[in-house]
Amino acid sequence: MLTAFWAPCRFAHYFVICGIDTETGLEPDELAGENFEQSPLKRTFKSKVLAHYPENVEWNPFDRDAVNMLCMPKGLSFRTQADAREPQFHSFLITREDGSRTYGFVHTFYEEVTSSQICSAMQTLYQMHQAENPSSAAPSSTSSSSSSMDSLASSLDEADPVPSSSCRSVACSGYDASRDTLYVSKALCLITPMPFMHACRRFLSQLHRAITAPSPPPLPLESYIHNILYEVPLPPPGRSLKFHGVYEPIVCQRPGPGELPVADFPLGQTFTLLGVENLVQLFTCTLLEMQILLYSQDYQQLMTVAEGITTLLFPFQWQHVYVPILPASLLHFLDAPVPYLMGLQSKEGTDRSKLELPQEANLCFVDIDNHCIELPEDFPQFPNKPEFIQELNEVLLRFGIYPVEGTPLTSTPAFTTTNTGSISTRKHGLKSQQALRELEDDGRNGNLEGEQLAMLELLQGNATLEKLQALTKRTGVHVEALRGIGGGGEGLGGRTGFEEEELRNAKLNVQLREVFACRFTTMFADYEAFVIQSAPDLESWLTNREQMHNFDKASFLSDQPEPYLPFLSHFIETQMFATFIDNKIMSQWEEKEPLLRVFDGRIDKARLYNVRAPNLRSSNYQKCTILKESAQAIEQRLMKIDHTAIHPHLLDMKIGQGKYVQGFFPKLQSDVLSVGPTNSNRWSNRTATAQRRKDRHRQRTEHLTLDNDLKEKYMQEARSLGKNLRQPKLSDLSPAVIAQTNWKFVEGLLKECRMKTKRMLVEKMGREAVELGHGEANITGLEENTLIASLCDLLERIWSHGLQVKQGKSALWSHLMHYQAREEKLEQQHIQSMGEIKTDVGRARAWIRLSLEKKLLSQHLKRLLSHTALTKKLYKRYAFLRCEDEKEQFLFHLLSLNTVDYFCFTSVFTTIMIPYHAVIIPIKKLSNAMTTSNPWVCVSGELGDSGVMQIPKNVLEMTFDCHNLGKLTTVQLGHDNSGLLAKWLVDCVMVRNEITGHTYKFPCGRWLGKGVDDGSLERVLIGELALPSAEEDCGRGCRTPDMQRSPGQTRRVKPTSGQIQDAIGEAVNNICKHFHKPEKERGSLTILLCGEVGLVWALEQFFNNGFKSARLFQKTVFVWDFVEKAVAYMESADQMGDMQETTEPLGLTCVSLCRYVSAINSTSRNIGKDGKFQLLVCLGARDHLLPQWLPLLVECPVIQRMYEESALLRDRTTVNALIAVLQTLDDFPITLEASLIKGIDL
Repeated sequence: MLTAFWAPCRFAHYFVICGIDTETGLEPDELAGENFEQSPLKRTFKSKVLAHYPENVEWNPFDRDAVNMLCMPKGLSFRTQADAREPQFHSFLITREDGSRTYGFVHTFYEEVTSSQICSAMQTLYQMHQAENPSSAAPSSTSSSSSSMDSLASSLDEADPVPSSSCRSVACSGYDASRDTLYVSKALCLITPMPFMHACRRFLSQLHRAITAPSPPPLPLESYIHNILYEVPLPPPGRSLKFHGVYEPIVCQRPGPGELPVADFPLGQTFTLLGVENLVQLFTCTLLEMQILLYSQDYQQLMTVAEGITTLLFPFQWQHVYVPILPASLLHFLDAPVPYLMGLQSKEGTDRSKLELPQEANLCFVDIDNHCIELPEDFPQFPNKPEFIQELNEVLLRFGIYPVEGTPLTSTPAFTTTNTGSISTRKHGLKSQQALRELEDDGRNGNLEGEQLAMLELLQGNATLEKLQALTKRTGVHVEALRGIGGGGEGLGGRTGFEEEELRNAKLNVQLREVFACRFTTMFADYEAFVIQSAPDLESWLTNREQMHNFDKASFLSDQPEPYLPFLSHFIETQMFATFIDNKIMSQWEEKEPLLRVFDGRIDKARLYNVRAPNLRSSNYQKCTILKESAQAIEQRLMKIDHTAIHPHLLDMKIGQGKYVQGFFPKLQSDVLSVGPTNSNRWSNRTATAQRRKDRHRQRTEHLTLDNDLKEKYMQEARSLGKNLRQPKLSDLSPAVIAQTNWKFVEGLLKECRMKTKRMLVEKMGREAVELGHGEANITGLEENTLIASLCDLLERIWSHGLQVKQGKSALWSHLMHYQAREEKLEQQHIQSMGEIKTDVGRARAWIRLSLEKKLLSQHLKRLLSHTALTKKLYKRYAFLRCEDEKEQFLFHLLSLNTVDYFCFTSVFTTIMIPYHAVIIPIKKLSNAMTTSNPWVCVSGELGDSGVMQIPKNVLEMTFDCHNLGKLTTVQLGHDNSGLLAKWLVDCVMVRNEITGHTYKFPCGRWLGKGVDDGSLERVLIGELALPSAEEDCGRGCRTPDMQRSPGQTRRVKPTSGQIQDAIGEAVNNICKHFHKPEKERGSLTILLCGEVGLVWALEQFFNNGFKSARLFQKTVFVWDFVEKAVAYMESADQMGDMQETTEPLGLTCVSLCRYVSAINSTSRNIGKDGKFQLLVCLGARDHLLPQWLPLLVECPVIQRMYEESALLRDRTTVNALIAVLQTLDDFPITLEASLIKGIDL
């Protein structure tokens, strides 16, 4: 049969008629949420597909249930002669399981009910309603709104305009079959493979005009329908096509191979409805694959915004659930625990606050009618957002669309931005433009039909008729009767006003899209350099897809401008970006995906013109440069029509059937519409050739069927869990299918959990993971934060799946509160005390971060879910949390995160108050010898210090509240040297963060007191994170630290000369590596300088080698004594004039060394001789003076008295090597912690 044979090239695949089936009569639509308290005229009744032509198309099988549901999403709608009955237009799409899309365009009008059975059934229903509800004898025109989601499934008419006051009194008297005329909605629908919205709208509008006109159309309606189904082809790429409707020709055009793909929905209207700021925010949410719910009374607005946003994603594609119009019977889809983009029709007068949605933690709610959006928390901004918005505004201004003044309002709790005025058409001084603006701002937002649409077209086409608008309203003259006067309303170049408007919309569309496309071309100009092509062939790549890293994310991010990172680090984790990279890799073996081909072509062009200019990587904003030429291409196609389709013509029809009756759509002759014409025109021949080529290709590949099946299986898995979940089937609503869909969701969530936890482990393990063959080598703090935010989002979606009753915006926090009321607390008390967090979503995320940092996330969730009675009360049977096996696996995956350390709570909540517990532990054998002096302590971390705090005498432990100090780095410990026992031998200090449980150990192993050790009354101790198993060491009976961990001199093993030189090299090397890491990835520099094997310790070993420290019957001599004597010698030699002959730089170096030593000695702090040497090394490293000071110390005669001949300091070769090593530090900006240099005045 020829129908299937031509289908791929046909403009339209099906023509469908939906309406009331007079044989089955009135059937309540139970799925749409029946409300028996409403008047029967307001109730929802089932519609049926009355006819569709052809019967079936091989390439696009007809889905009767889905088409019926989307043609009439709220079923049949009834009216009487007293109600408004303007026709409505809306569009829809059906996404098949393979991701391909089919578009539907629907013209709904009202037809008189001629069936006496239907009229009497309605009369009976009305009488029953009056008997049951005597108070509602005069029913209200709108039903009361209910807070449940089911209440949204009211009848279609609730979104329609309220009837005028003149007819309201008639309407209120209800329905009386003897007095009133009953009308019912009927839908005409075209189903097409491509979204030619304007052309289909005009064709259907002309069909409707043909049945309402006083005289019959020139040809039977079958001729026009047959023509568009079988004789009108799709325009070839880069060409325009003209075909004929009932009264006027219709033109459509298709972009060329290098242009942006076809998109016919008016973007200007999308910007008008939302405003530029809101639209950019919504666009960002879509890119980050959040859950997006569009909300409007108007189906066409839902479709326009949804298609507009997804069109702007080029070169990326939305990979998840996409249902721009959600029929009332499918509201349970909102329970899907996956990213989605759905449109929900609102009831007139419904308050947003009463709309209960299953999950809102990661939801972007778009209230189209009120021009406002509610954004999720933790939301990164799109790069260069202000400049981007400015460029979009400039494009809109050029087309006479401008933002109304007034700043968007922001509401903190709901993150709502409002654009009160949104965007309107610019006034050009003409009254007609004012009229158009009023129509555009109408409650139906431009969805005008009948007289109003005719008036709009007329005014657009011929400004001279603007004065007739008021006249037509007064006299009731039909505007279409004036068409003859306007001469068709021709504008410039012989085009009608409608064509002018269409051209303007098309040019605006393409220019706005080019601005968005240009941003991606700039941001991803170098993406190809980071694609990892690791597989030798397609089969091996598909087989190992899940284990492979396809994109070097860390290197890509390190190459980007700093302002782009918050957005890009989130975006490269999305499914749409992963699919884009997959397509790129597969393009080495297969034909390039069309969007990828266009995008790569643009990048090549940009490179050609810029010769890989550095500005491609800069964060400076670059405007789009091809706006003019993109608009010109469209204008040229529409001015010079490339192809004209065959005119509609008489068919071989039975005479007498389908007789014209004004106001009624005739019954069509199915035999002439079920098959196409014979193979007799050029287009069909061309199609046949293409078909034969496809057949040959199919035969050639038949022997590969098995491999292709395998490939398809791998592809389905490789395309992530989203692909097979992304489009639930609309037509089959049996319990088995719903259960299967939910089971897919459960499997998908588990798979996503496994992938996310694995990714977090691999990134955190870094180099160790690379050695084990797991991919990339490093992770930035920014990327780690992105992965954790992604885990928080996943847990929220899991806890939202299958909820019985929603309470609050965070399902996880709600569950924790229920558990807390019944059992014990699981860290919630810490989160509840944090006044900085205002929302439940924020509290849930903070709790996840805290549990993850404490390595208790899996354990806490296990205890939470062990309360099975509570879980059964809160969740339906199909919920993820009630699937035992999957739940166990999920907890196991989370348990694996305990193998790495996270500081995701400490590093994010930097301003909160945290209780700390400090314990000073003396050396065990002297633990009973308490000091009589007054001890004090000061704890410092990466975010600040606690200030000096007095410790209660002889207690040696204290708890204090302090602003979050971050990771702890140092403790200053000292006493005031008062009393008889003013000497104190301290083993270590332990400090515990009471919220996160992290315990830090600060080894000491030295005396504090005058006349003992190096005479220090204060020491700066360097901390390290203690392992959890060491928590028992916090008690009094703490074991003595290992030899190498206690810096006391008496227990130190002297290293050899070789070991000392290796230690210095290693210490300097560690500091160099520290500065070569990204800033967010660096650890503590203090540990590298002053820690156990840091630079200070290594240089101390160097200076102690061969040092004559122990003197008979004399006190111990320290390295600082040598430094002081060397400086004293230099100062005396300078006074004697001996140093005048030295070179100027050497003289300046000598002065600097004397100045630094003097400043250290004159400090008010009692830090001891070893502490002073540590300070000198740190200051010398910071100011890049160490390599200059060393020769002065080596040349000083004091060295011969204080050092043995074999000392390293007296070996010129070794000293020169040390100077060369220390000079490598001159390239780095070393910053010292305030705790190290406190009290030093230089």
